[in-house]
Parts: sequence; C-alpha cells; structure tokens
Amino acid sequence: MKKRVAVVIPARFGSTRLPGKPLVDLGGKPLIARVIERAQKLPSAYRLYVAADDPRVAEAARLSGGEVVMTSELCQSGTDRVASAVHRVKCDLVVNLQGDEPLFPLEGVEGAVNLLENRRDLDMATVMTPLESLEEWKDRNVVKVVVDRQGAALFFSREPIPFSFDPLSEEDLRLLPVFRHVGIYVYRRERLLQFAETAQTPWEKSERLEQLRALELGWKIGTVKVDSAPRGIDTTEDLARLRLFFENH
Repeated sequence: MKKRVAVVIPARFGSTRLPGKPLVDLGGKPLIARVIERAQKLPSAYRLYVAADDPRVAEAARLSGGEVVMTSELCQSGTDRVASAVHRVKCDLVVNLQGDEPLFPLEGVEGAVNLLENRRDLDMATVMTPLESLEEWKDRNVVKVVVDRQGAALFFSREPIPFSFDPLSEEDLRLLPVFRHVGIYVYRRERLLQFAETAQTPWEKSERLEQLRALELGWKIGTVKVDSAPRGIDTTEDLARLRLFFENH
C-alpha cells in the first residue's frame, strides 16, 4: 500500500544571519513562495504544509498555495518545527524540506521517499551529492557525510572527514566515500515525533547538526545520491547568487 507523504517546509522569520529570510525577494517572489512552487512538483506529496512562526510568513505561504500550520517561536530547530506541525497531520512519511533551498533536487526527495517505502530497516533517509573540490571539503559551512557500502550514513561533520594522513588530490577525493550533505530528510512519522521528544546529544551540540542525534540514538539513516544540488541561502553571498539565477531564468 502506498504511503501517505506529507511535505513540511519549516519557515522561521528570525534567522540569525538573514532576518526575515523566508520573505527575501527572489526574482519578484518571496523565498518561501519559490520553495513552495518547487515542492508542488513532487509526485509523492499527499499534502504540502508550511510550518510558520510569523503571520507575515504565513500570509506569503497561503498566497503561494501552501497550507499553513502555525508553530511556536520557541521551536529550537527546523525538525522541532516540523514535528510540531505533524502532530495535527495524518500521514505515514514526512518530508522535511529546508525553507531556504528553492532549487532542491526533486529526484533526491522522491528517491528518499522510495527508499523508506522499500526498506523497513531504515529509520529515516536523506540526500547527498558529490563534493566539487578540496576547498568545499575543507569548508566548515559545507556539511560532509561519510557512508558505508550500502549507503547508510556513518557520520556527518563540518570538518573535512575522513581525516587523510597523506595530502589529498582532487582525484583522491572523488574516490573517498564522502559527500556533501543536502539538508532534506524523510522520516517515518513515529520516528520524527520520537526525535523531537529526545534531548539534544553531545555530538549534535558539538557540531550543531541535529541529524547526529539520530545516529547517537542508534538510528539507521539511508542516503540517496544525486548528481548535483545547488546550495541554499545561508549568507548574503548565497542570496546574491540565487537572485542572479532567478533574474536570468
């Protein structure tokens, strides 16, 4: 039986680096509208929600065709916000889409949904893409993930993992089982709710990566590899880059 898939986009108004980020203009439309438009192209989506914490974001989301669930400003993370929204949603699987990635890979989301539908041994699934350069591997703003031979995540880090005793070349990097993590998650609904009720863990606090909580809990995270995935908006430079893209397309 086909699983019911709820897609939830957490959208927090008070971003530390870019306040009001969901409403920044991208080619004449707010960022949240661009993410919703792309999410509406997902074949697996049963329902599409925006988990908002501000009425201005909620209004922009509704005007773009998204259903809105208001969540508390006190939610500590996007996952907590998604879990709060899902308490009122009937579904089997939950897709957590980042509200600042308007060009997320559609095939990656569908692949992660299919992975959870077909593999009962997995608790959740996420997306990754090959690293483009040694500079990206060393960049702490780029989250890396190392995987086993079956594609299950072993660890996520902002540091260049795995450590290499010898200097690496670009060719060496391509041979390592390390990838750039794309912040898309698909959860089994019951696992998502359990995750949100669990306290932060030491790895998670150290790296400020909430997916490490799942690994510390002993969960198995499946991964789907896509050829490429544009980076989202974390900095003003990212915003300028994506504005240029939407102006030209």
